[in-house]
Order: sequence, then structure tokens, then C-alpha cells
Amino acid sequence: MRPHSAHWGVFSAGWRGNELVVRPHPGDPDPNPLIDNFGTALRHPARVTTPMVRRGWLEDGPGADPRRGRDAFVPMPWEEVLDRLAQELQRVQQQHGCEAIFGGSYGWSSAGRFHHAQSQVHRFLNTTLGGYVRSVNSYSAGASGPMLPHVMGTMEEVARRNVTWEQIVEHTDVVLAFGGMALKNSRVASGGISQHIERRSMRDAAARGCRFVSISPLKSDLPDEAAFDWWPAVPGTDTALMLALVHQLVSDGAHDRAFIDRYCDGWTAFEAYLMGHSDGVPKSCAWAAPICGLPQQQLIDLARSLVGKRVLVVVAHSLQRSEHGEQPVWMGAVLAAALGQIGLPGGGYNYALGTLAHYGKRNNAVPAAALPQGDNGVKAFIPVARISDMLLNPGQPFDYNGRRHVYPHIRLAYWAGGNPFHHHQDLKRLAEAFRTLDTFVVHEIAWTATARHADIVLPTTMTLEREDIGATPTDPLMVAMHRIAEPHGLARDDYDIFCDLARRLGGLQAFSEGRDTRQWLAHLYERTRTGLEALGMPAPDFETFWEHGELLLPQRDDDGGLLRAFRNDPEGARLATPSGKIQISSPTVASFGYADCPGHPAWLPPKHAPDADWPLWLVANQPHTKLHSQLDFGAHSQASKRQGREVCTLHPAAAVARGIRQGDIIRLFNEVGACLASANLCADMREDVVQLPTGAWYDPVIDAQGRPMCAHGNPNVLTRDIGTSSLAQGCAGQLCSVQIERFDEALPPIRAYEPPPAN
Repeated sequence: MRPHSAHWGVFSAGWRGNELVVRPHPGDPDPNPLIDNFGTALRHPARVTTPMVRRGWLEDGPGADPRRGRDAFVPMPWEEVLDRLAQELQRVQQQHGCEAIFGGSYGWSSAGRFHHAQSQVHRFLNTTLGGYVRSVNSYSAGASGPMLPHVMGTMEEVARRNVTWEQIVEHTDVVLAFGGMALKNSRVASGGISQHIERRSMRDAAARGCRFVSISPLKSDLPDEAAFDWWPAVPGTDTALMLALVHQLVSDGAHDRAFIDRYCDGWTAFEAYLMGHSDGVPKSCAWAAPICGLPQQQLIDLARSLVGKRVLVVVAHSLQRSEHGEQPVWMGAVLAAALGQIGLPGGGYNYALGTLAHYGKRNNAVPAAALPQGDNGVKAFIPVARISDMLLNPGQPFDYNGRRHVYPHIRLAYWAGGNPFHHHQDLKRLAEAFRTLDTFVVHEIAWTATARHADIVLPTTMTLEREDIGATPTDPLMVAMHRIAEPHGLARDDYDIFCDLARRLGGLQAFSEGRDTRQWLAHLYERTRTGLEALGMPAPDFETFWEHGELLLPQRDDDGGLLRAFRNDPEGARLATPSGKIQISSPTVASFGYADCPGHPAWLPPKHAPDADWPLWLVANQPHTKLHSQLDFGAHSQASKRQGREVCTLHPAAAVARGIRQGDIIRLFNEVGACLASANLCADMREDVVQLPTGAWYDPVIDAQGRPMCAHGNPNVLTRDIGTSSLAQGCAGQLCSVQIERFDEALPPIRAYEPPPAN
């Protein structure tokens, strides 16, 4: 058995005959079963085994093509395909400039710090070609990333260097979990995770007397160990609920005025809105109750129960993945400020705690190096969730964070790591957008929908087929990721592919710096070793670390980070906001003049709420049997499907009204699209909500009535491709409105994992 690591946990693996055996790290108190996907994934027929070129591109040359996604592919030897790709990269660069190249990679392809596909492709484009059009932020935090610096600090500070689980177990009286804290989310972390402590921490805190309150339409968004109160609010109404709580505190004179005066800026303008002085509408519990679908007295009682308690306000990533997603992020901080809790051990505001295994942990005292990406000579960028807008609207203006930008005209997109047909919304529109390109290049381990829409598909190794170092700033275990299996078919490491391309383009030395993979690993490890040495701690050389397989790193004191320092010394540790304080309202944001993101947190009703045509909320949240869509063909992920489809959970009352029974195949649909899923009936959710997780590979078909749909159950054929607001332009795909019906036609076969035709 050799050590290895993935985003869902540290483990060891080895072979028993032809069977791959995977065992979680013995120090992990709550291992993630996602590691069980590896056994059947390594040699699955969905793997890409040889370089492939789309026939239409090969015969007709680069250019927009409606056949993308439906065309056949032609196998091609590595030398020939790399020659052709190098020529195409050079053509686009010389004819249109680097501003016509989009480096579309999204993270999460590997826990390794060297074989991080996003870093690899960006380094290649920077060092070899001179740059590329980039994306900023993430689908998970597209609204909160730009918003939080306007309020108190970066997401890195507010999410990762703030309140820890240790503090909660010892100090917290109440955790207000807006959007819950589902364990399926906190079981993963980029760079790996050696100890899953969230379940144990919630249990221990609850046993001490900490009260957990989950505000979510789904009861499953907190584990039983938290012994929580469940408040099934209407999806997307968390901002209204928070406003009502603060209104009650102010009405009772129970808000912490001394904290607000000393540590906050802009309270007066916000209070005028809160109390209804500016718009004639007091944001009271009576006002919020019908919006949120909760009893007025319950809201009043909750507000009053918080006074004098050590309260922690948590806002899940899910809340900001919807229309006006900036507002609950901002309002959560205001609620914590009104309670005077920010900066106290176990109290205040920790954005996204429970969303990833990184959050709520101590930080390491020594660094872990990442592959340098080089300097990008192109200034143009887009918010990550605006890829379709960019490709379909070159030259058109868009707003972002107070400035006006213009979408560049992209001729070539280069993707290595990530699957936009998982992350993005309105997949039919995304497919249309990719058909506008001259050339679409994809590095992939398997035939995802992204690979099927590409012109050139280069087979890459998966994590078990290469060496790397697993490390993250908030986990104390650095792991030597040994190779467990030989590459499948003709698959190659991204690094080796880019080296060969860089050689053809005259940039090999700049890209590789003369190092092979093992030399790069030793080079990256050296930063950690010298950090240990500077602290006077044992600092083994690389070969010793590699032989031993892991290295325990020292961690910093649990000091509460930026917000604790600010509370202790508001003048000496000022925040990086215009006032140096927490911005309850923001003149900067107000100056942008965005109607969909005013200068203080506000309740802005969604435009796409359920109506007579689409009467149900669809919650398209993260899956529990895979990370995003990774290894959806693995045995663990497949075991959760029914009749090969993803499972959609709905309330029995909604099912009875539509003649739907447990296990029926149902059709979810709206004006955007449609998909099939298997019905699972559950009373632990709101009656007006259905839940279909993301991650099923896109499998488009035409039904008997000539209507397009996804046969497999990908909810992003239904979600609307709109930005959260003009400020952040984040992904708004968590919520949408739909109708459902029983599907009585013959079931189409699942072909998502079958390679496309080759000839």
C-alpha cells in the first residue's frame, strides 16, 4: 500500500491481484466514502485512451461549427496531434493576439500541488504564448468573493482564518446556520484533507449545550449529531429573515450599540432602511414572516433568544449562488455586528463555515508551495460564470464590481481540468457558445460533455497514475502522492504534454525551467523544508519525505485571525475597507449605482420565483456521492442512481398531487429545458421544493414529442444563465423554478459514459 491523497481525503492504495484496494488514513475519524470510486474508475470505458480530433475540424479547419458536440472523432498519434495544435496556437496568437485565447481551466482536477491542471495550463499559456484571457472568482463563491472585501475583508480571511471548530466546541452558545452545514460539502477540500472533524465537532458542541439552528428548505443540510432546530424557510429569503432579526433587536433596544459605534461604519443609512424610515416599510418580523414562510412569533422569539449569548452566524455558499446572492453574505455580517459578536472566540461571523473542509481549521505555520503560473500579459478577464455571455457576445459591454468591461472575441479556448458542463447553467446555451469558437482544446481523463464538444481531446493521467505532493494551508499533513497505477492507454501527464507543446513553440526552457516532474516536486517541497528549518524544527530532505510518505507540519495558534485582531485593536489592526471598519453600508457600493446591489444589504425579491407555470423551487445543490461531477462513472456514485438516473427528492404531498410514486421516473421542466430523474419521496423538506443534485453527466436526447432533455438528470439544463447582480456577476444556479410530471414514455438509454464514434 502506498500513500496518496484526493480532495476528499488522504488514503493509501495498492493492488490485490487485479483489484485496487483503497484504505482511508488511519488518523481520519470520519473518512469520506468517495475514495471508493477509484476502484472501478481507473480502467472504465469512459476513459480517453488516445488523442482524438473532431472530424469536422480536421476536414474543414478551424471555425465556428454547429456539429460540435455531435460529431465523430478521429484518433491521431501524439506527435501529429501536437504538431497540429502547436500550429493552431501559433496561428491564433499571430493573427488575433493572446487576447483571443481563453484559458478556461477550473480547479479541482487534482489534490496535487504540481499536477494542478489549472496552474499547468495557465503557466503554459503565460510562459509560452505571453498570456490569455482569464476568469476570476469561482462558481461556488462568485458573489461572496467580490462582496466581502467591501464589507470586512477577503474571503480567505473571513472563511479560512476566523472562527474554528475548536472554538465552537468550547465557546459557542448558538450557531445560526443559514443554508445549513451539510457534511457532504465539508468532506472535501482542495489539496486534500487528513481529518474530517465536522461531525464530531458538532456532536461535542451540541453535547455541551450549543444550539444549532438550520435555516434551510432541506432538513438534511445539518447532521443529526448537531441536535438542531430546523427552520424550513422559503428558498432565497434568508436576507429577509436576517433583517427581521436585526429589526427586532433594534426595536427591543437589544442591539450592541457600543460595538456598532466603535467597530462599524454606515449604520445610520442602514437603520433608516431597516426601520422603514427611507422606504416606509419596516423590516419587522411581521413583514418577514410571510416572505420566509415562518411564524412571526418564532422569528421574534429567536431574535430575543440571541441576546447575551455567544452567537456565530454562518452563511453557506449555496445562498449566494442565486439571484441577489451578495445580499445574504453582507446581511449575515450585519446581523453578527448588531449582536456585537464579531471577533469573539466562537462568535461573530464566519462566512461559509462547513462548506469546505478547509474552513474552521487552524492554519499551518509553514508554507506549501504551488506551481508558479508566470506573468499574464493580457489584462482582459471575465467573471467565471459568464463564459457563454463572452462567447456569444464578443465586443459587448458588461458590468463588474463598479467598472464597465468589454467581452473579448475568443477564437481558441484551452481547457485542462474542470468540466463546464457540470458547473455552468443553461447547458443548451453553453453548447451553442462553444460552437462559436475556431478551436476548442481539452485535456481530459474521460469523455465528459466538455470533451465531446471539443475539437482536440488529449488523454491525461488521473491522480493515481502520477506522482505529486498533497498539501493545503489548513491541514497539517503533507502527503507524498505515490503512483499507484500505470497510465491508462496513451494517457500522459499534463506537464509532459505542455513540455512537448512548449518545445514546438520555442518556449520549453521558460515553461519547464529544465526540470522533470520529480525535480519539480523536490523544488516545490523545498519551500516547506526551509520553513521548518527556520522554526528550528526537523526538516527532512525531499528523498526522506518521499520515502516516509507523509510529514506532519506545525500549525499556528488559534488566534481568530483578522477579525479578532481588529476587535482587540480597532485602530492598530484596521480592516482594508474605506473606513477601516465593518461597512454596514458602503458608499463605494452605493456609488456604483446598481439597482440590483444597493449601498447596504437589502431584501430584493427574485425575478424567477415559482409561479403558475413553474410552481416548484428546484434546489440544484452539490451531490453527496461525488465531488462535482468527478468519477460519476465510479461504483460509489453509480450505487446511488436508480435505473441509471440521478435521484430527485420531493415531498410526498407534491408527489401525490402529480400521481408520482416512489421510484417513478419523472420529468422536470421549465422554459429553459428538461431532464429525467428518479423520484425519491421525503417529508423532511418543504412541500414547494424539489432537490436534484448537480453532477450527473450531461446526456442530451430528444423525447417522443420532439422535445430536448437530459436523459441522465443534470439539473443545469434547467437553471438560468444569469448573474447574481451587476456587482459580482456570479453563478445563480442554486435555485430555479420548475414543474414536474411522471414520465410514462419508453426510457432512453444512458449514453453519457460511452465514447463518441471514432472513424
